[in-house]
Amino acid sequence: MRILLVEDEPAVVSVISRGLTESGYEVSVAPDGLLGLEMSRSNDFALIILDVMLPGMNGIDVCRQIRAEKNSTPILMLTALSTTENVVMGLDSGADDYLTKPYKFQELEARIRSLVRRQGSAIQQPARVSSNILRLGELTLNTDTRQASRNNRIFTLTATEYRLLEYLLANPRKVLSRAEILEHVWGSTSI
Repeated sequence: MRILLVEDEPAVVSVISRGLTESGYEVSVAPDGLLGLEMSRSNDFALIILDVMLPGMNGIDVCRQIRAEKNSTPILMLTALSTTENVVMGLDSGADDYLTKPYKFQELEARIRSLVRRQGSAIQQPARVSSNILRLGELTLNTDTRQASRNNRIFTLTATEYRLLEYLLANPRKVLSRAEILEHVWGSTSI
């Protein structure tokens, strides 16, 4: 699934692009509003992630123009502007969802899945998102039943053990930092 990320901060672009690519998405980046608008016109994206504070043309105007051109691609505004007025302005400009920084990456992914579901399109989700079985070698984790098994032996896991195993199996070829594990498993960067 192709996603357009319109964001001018290189550090934010790096984190989002890397995370979404590892989750099976194809990410194209526009570093300013004008290029983002042009890319939305000339490419077929399943979703647009749009910052508000952008050089060239702000995200509100980009969103309004996209909607004025009858482009119904779902738009998720991802911005540091968090007042009620900002949220209302973003949604009224045509955005389908509005997420403020800082945010948890899991929430961003969940909102992406939700917007794509609402679109009702036949866009193919990454395999790990649609599958209820995570597998590495002979180890499997059923995310519906929350059961782990290896060599036909079923293991009972505590809630924390389950979250840890699920996170590790969902990122099989990635070196995870202590902070990433703490954030995703315990919801904190320090214990």
